Amino acid sequence: MDKFKALEPVKLHQGSSSTNSLRFSTRYVPPTPLIGNLPSSLHLLILQYIPVPDVPAYARTNRALARLAASEALWEHHYTLLGVDHHGFGPVLDELENRARKEVPEQPPTLTVDVADDDFGDFTSGADAFGFDFVKPAVQNGFSNVPSEMGDFIGGGTATLGTNGANNTSFRALYIRAHRLLRGLTPALLEPPHQILSSIFPPTTGTSAPLSLVHRSKTLRLLHRYLALLEPLRSSPSLLSALRAASDRFDAALLSAFDVADGRADEAGMRQAAEASWEIWDPHEGGSGTAAEWEMGRVWAEKREIFYVTSAHRPLDNFTSSGALDFEGMDAFMSFVLDALREHGSRAVRVFPPAAGVLLSFADRIATEVVSEYITPLLTHARSLANGALFLKATAACFREAWRMVDALLEIASQRHPQNAEKEVSKAQAEDVVYKMFEPNMDEYLDEEIDSLKQNFEQICRDWEKQTQTSLPTDASPLLATQQPSFLASSSPARLKSNVLSTFTNLLLIPVSIVPRTVETVSGAAVHGIAMLDPRRWGGAGQISGNVAGEGYTKGTDDTNVVLWEDEDNADASSEHDDDVPKTTVTSASSRPSRPYSYDNLQLLLSLDITLELIHAARESLKRVEIFVGYPGTYGVRVRETIEEVAGEMLGVLGERHVKNGFELAISQMRTYQPPALPDPVSDAEKDAPTSTSVAPLVQFFELVHIGDMIQSIVQVYFDKELAPHVDITDFLNPVVREKKRFENLLDDSVAKGLNAGIEVLMNQVDHIITTLTPPRTYYPPEDAPLLLGPSRGCTEAIRCLEEHIRLLQGNVNREVLEVFEGEVGVRLIGILQKHIKRQIISLNGGFQVIADLNAYHLFISSLKIQSLTSDFANLKMVGHVFVVEDAKDLAQIVRDVTRYGGAYRPEDIYEFIQRRSDWKKIEKVVDKTMYNLNLREDCIIA
Repeated sequence: MDKFKALEPVKLHQGSSSTNSLRFSTRYVPPTPLIGNLPSSLHLLILQYIPVPDVPAYARTNRALARLAASEALWEHHYTLLGVDHHGFGPVLDELENRARKEVPEQPPTLTVDVADDDFGDFTSGADAFGFDFVKPAVQNGFSNVPSEMGDFIGGGTATLGTNGANNTSFRALYIRAHRLLRGLTPALLEPPHQILSSIFPPTTGTSAPLSLVHRSKTLRLLHRYLALLEPLRSSPSLLSALRAASDRFDAALLSAFDVADGRADEAGMRQAAEASWEIWDPHEGGSGTAAEWEMGRVWAEKREIFYVTSAHRPLDNFTSSGALDFEGMDAFMSFVLDALREHGSRAVRVFPPAAGVLLSFADRIATEVVSEYITPLLTHARSLANGALFLKATAACFREAWRMVDALLEIASQRHPQNAEKEVSKAQAEDVVYKMFEPNMDEYLDEEIDSLKQNFEQICRDWEKQTQTSLPTDASPLLATQQPSFLASSSPARLKSNVLSTFTNLLLIPVSIVPRTVETVSGAAVHGIAMLDPRRWGGAGQISGNVAGEGYTKGTDDTNVVLWEDEDNADASSEHDDDVPKTTVTSASSRPSRPYSYDNLQLLLSLDITLELIHAARESLKRVEIFVGYPGTYGVRVRETIEEVAGEMLGVLGERHVKNGFELAISQMRTYQPPALPDPVSDAEKDAPTSTSVAPLVQFFELVHIGDMIQSIVQVYFDKELAPHVDITDFLNPVVREKKRFENLLDDSVAKGLNAGIEVLMNQVDHIITTLTPPRTYYPPEDAPLLLGPSRGCTEAIRCLEEHIRLLQGNVNREVLEVFEGEVGVRLIGILQKHIKRQIISLNGGFQVIADLNAYHLFISSLKIQSLTSDFANLKMVGHVFVVEDAKDLAQIVRDVTRYGGAYRPEDIYEFIQRRSDWKKIEKVVDKTMYNLNLREDCIIA
């Protein structure tokens, strides 16, 4: 055990000890000394809340309490309660002191004993610790100081004017001075009520100026604080009651003086009376616990004629004879209200103290009793018309009109403080006036906004579904043939999309008119805010002609068509040939011959019109709700939730009821497609004839994909321009962000399902082309036929069909989707070619044709730049060599060499291909014996 040594403690952080010690030392608070069993701080708190006359009795308990009773902390608290410095009562005390000096002979300063020399002070002598004499009675202001009424701490006495010159700046000395001067006014409170004011403010002599109303008011207020907050006398409660009665009489006299000055339009007299009344007014005097309204401000507001002459403006004047809204009547009414508010509010700013808030209370009263009384019957009548949209427009318009009061209030408030109007009325206070007035209408409005929006969406979707169900099986009706920009026919689909988005963005920047006005016509086109986005105002019948894409997207009006967007390239091209090409007569789709299924109009299952109509309805609702977005409290939360619900409902309806249904119907229609009959290629006249390889439903589905991508882009622009200011786009849990992501996923899934169905249709068409356009003896030509090393017609047309449709898809989907599409096409093409080869009889000369076709397919697949597909077709190309090998043994060796085909084909698979050779019956035995070392006649015995 001697070998072991105790480990010494190691300081891991050398510099932390000093820092921690310093930190803890600064937080250290020495313990409070005890007086008895209680800390001195608790005794100080008790002294602060007991009446002043009880302080000497508390101090006589022991020396420590005597020192605490004379401490500055106690008398600083008492002096601060008087509010001499905070409320500007210094001139009042100076005036009382001057009055007292005139009434009492000047005495030399008295000397008080310092409590530091004597722990008990002089509480046992005839004078108290505050320098008051409790022995001889005195007469002051003509009234005897009766000990039972006017006793100070332990008795009555004369209020001497001497102070300790050494301590006259201490809080104790300041309080003693205020106490002496204010106690001298208390005998007047024992007079009859009608003589109290004349006793407190005796008539002045000819040499001294009379006291102003504000000075008298401050005197009464200081005396009120003295008696109510400190209770310096035994009879303070009764004296306080008498003081309140006198203050009421004084306030009534001020109100009469104010009315007289108001009648004479004497703003100086009004201002003096108002300041004096505000100084003496106690908002909690009623004892109800809530602040009462200032009587002078209330009486002044009640006498304004604005509250009694509003009958000339009728709320129903805002409705036209046809039941529409025209807010010219409310415009006139609000102008009348604002003129009155500016006239009387400006006087209130000049006359009343800013702290009184008379301007704000006057505006609140106008809003509640005048504006609200005008709005309520207006909204009630709008509601009675059983038109939800009319009620919503009227509600938003009423709030926007009432909001003009906010600007007027801030303008009036700036008159007193031009550089800082917030001192008079803050912007939040001005807004609360309108918010508070409009609160009774908010619940009904927010509920109706969502219900009306849902009904509007339901009606739009129901009408569209009805049109598609009744009109899709045949050629598009005029309703379905509403002209849309044709992306496939455009020379630059990207530029056309850019033009569409640019126009849509410009339309979103058009301000929305919330207050209904008379519609103005500009250049023959009715433009009224967001109504420019209403598809019902656009051209009703589409132009079914060869130049559809170049005509642009127009908005129909009475006399002219305003082009909202156009394909710039096609527009330029068409302008060059206007003189040479005769104009095509515009016909509706209903005039064209019908057929069982109209694949040419498959793209009409998604409509930009419906998309814009849904966005129109959502944006119109959003702009109405936006004006309430600043609402405080619970309604502010509800407004923001309503905005999110409006956006989410629009995205949900657009995705589920329009995009998803449109793609599902398009997919179901594509699956019913049957390839059309192709001409017989045997005749020489038809060999060089052009053959249509277009898959009508797939081509139109690609157009549908373009429109879907356009819809997603429009939604993104709408989200960025309109919704982003109200939605936290970084919050992935936000309902709007989640709904937008769900809409995008739904669109991607629909496109993927459609492409899958489109691939099936496309490959069926390719199979049909290869089968139909490949003559029976393409790979088994006559012996004397010339050898053509080019690909067959069926191969050429199949490759052209695939190239056309892949080209249509390029630029419309992202690279990943395009690769998946091309890969799936390649895989299915291999299967089609294998089945096609196994259906043929191939001679040696025909084998070269097979190799030529496979080389053409390989070249096409190589252009797709998909390595896996290129390898698969290279292996398939090697399979073609088995048809040109003449020697059977060499053929068998080629079949057995699996490395020749990259491991993609087993010998059994190649064996199936060589069975399609025209000379198979001749070489079968040799091939079998060479491959399997088997001779059926010699090695197989059938018992």
